[in-house]
Amino acid sequence: MRYFNIFVYALLMIAFTGTKVNAQEKVTSPMKDVNGVKDLTLDSLDKAKTARPVAGSSRKGNNPVLFLVGNSTMRNGTLGNGNNGQWGWGYFEQEFFDENKITVENHALGGTSSRTFYTRLWKDVLKGVKKGDWVIIELGHNDNGPYDSGRARASIPGIGNDTLNVTIKETGVNETVYTYGEYMRRYIRETKAKGAYPILMSLTPRLAWDDADSTKVTRVDKTYGLWAKQVAEAEGVPFIDLNNITATKFERFGKEKMKYMFYGDRIHTTEFGARVNAESAAEGISLCPGLELAKYLKPLTKPTVPGLKREEGKPVVFTIGDSTVKNFDNDENGMWGWGAVFHELFDEKKITVYNAAKAGRSVRTFLDENRWDSVYNSLQPGDYVLMEFGHNDGGPVNTNKARGELHGAGPESQVFLMPDKHYQVVYTYGWYLRKFIMDALEKGATPIVLTPTARNIWKDGKIDRFTNSYVPWAKEVAESKGVPFIDLNSIAADDFEKKGEKKTAAYFNNDHTHSSLKGAKENAKRIAKALKKMDSPLAEYLK
Repeated sequence: MRYFNIFVYALLMIAFTGTKVNAQEKVTSPMKDVNGVKDLTLDSLDKAKTARPVAGSSRKGNNPVLFLVGNSTMRNGTLGNGNNGQWGWGYFEQEFFDENKITVENHALGGTSSRTFYTRLWKDVLKGVKKGDWVIIELGHNDNGPYDSGRARASIPGIGNDTLNVTIKETGVNETVYTYGEYMRRYIRETKAKGAYPILMSLTPRLAWDDADSTKVTRVDKTYGLWAKQVAEAEGVPFIDLNNITATKFERFGKEKMKYMFYGDRIHTTEFGARVNAESAAEGISLCPGLELAKYLKPLTKPTVPGLKREEGKPVVFTIGDSTVKNFDNDENGMWGWGAVFHELFDEKKITVYNAAKAGRSVRTFLDENRWDSVYNSLQPGDYVLMEFGHNDGGPVNTNKARGELHGAGPESQVFLMPDKHYQVVYTYGWYLRKFIMDALEKGATPIVLTPTARNIWKDGKIDRFTNSYVPWAKEVAESKGVPFIDLNSIAADDFEKKGEKKTAAYFNNDHTHSSLKGAKENAKRIAKALKKMDSPLAEYLK
């Protein structure tokens, strides 16, 4: 009976504490790989080394270098160039620092754990570190799985002094495995020994919520985030809770927008998500008390639309789109966009109208050129955003003007190599519209989706109405998000067909797409009439 109780006790200990008995010594079992993401970058180490910088090679004169040490959440893919649609935040971190004072080198590599980075890459990085440099370490996503087989990258959970001697089954290599905390301590002490300054960061958030109904992003602060913080405090080095900073932003974005931050799985980020993490890292540096690295940061300001003068109590109507919304708008006999005359229909003592559209833009290039970001950063609760795109969205994706998107309104995406030799994930027309809508709603603004303006193209006495493309796609997006929708194309086409082909010509200038001043004013009136018909609160501000 006595031996039976001992046996039961041992089983309980294994079940509840995760410990196991090893032929050599007793250590905590490795963390299980619950994500099931197969990152093969580490397996392509020789190829990856050709794409990673030589440590210290970016140094300018006697300026310091900021070295980034991490995994695929910091630098993704074997080449780290986004050719798989996934980006690490380290790629964009240099944008937040004054390159005339400090350079940023991203030495991270996907698939590495605190253990494998230390054993296979750290020595080469350390060779380039000099007195006065900085080293940011953010590792832990891959510190799971078996100790001695497969990828053999697990560290012993915790921050203790446990060790485990293993022989890698596939290679026969003998290795001593340490705790996650011990690897962190080694990075810190060896960085300090070079006269440089180490900084520990927690892991980036994953696409996970506490439960199906929760509005809280699951924090990774009970394991690696906690252990990194404990080691940093014990070693007297700065700790930045990157996980919490970004998770707080994701909670503000909401579940649907948060999905836009990831690509392919729940861990690896799109360019959007990587930029959010890079910004969070910079913010964490700026807010860390007494951290001298902050003096090398550029001002952490977000671009807003130029020249907007807000008046207290007055909402703003933003119009975004292409040349049919904003054109030259300066010659009575020239080409005009309806956004240039839209303000004439409103009581400007009560509301401000701002035309943020730009000729030649598609819904994708309006985002790529940060034009949407400037509107997004300018939005306040009670504002309105009228969006009308489609005339420039049907062209090539990555040749000629390279401004097209995938057709449709679905979630599809594809990675393309662009003319400037960078890789980009391109989505559908409807995807970009949904992003604008969710961003506006997040800010407390009201988005209103418009179809493209009608073109002066006739066949058998009828106007071409985009019936198989941008009109139904815009409608589908608006209905799926439950936001106001104006079918400007159909409204204008109906009017033109009543006027006839000959009289309609006066509403266009130069070609069959661009409006004359008369045409721009007529489109503005059509929109105002539609706002009244749908009982939009915006209609209350009309003259």
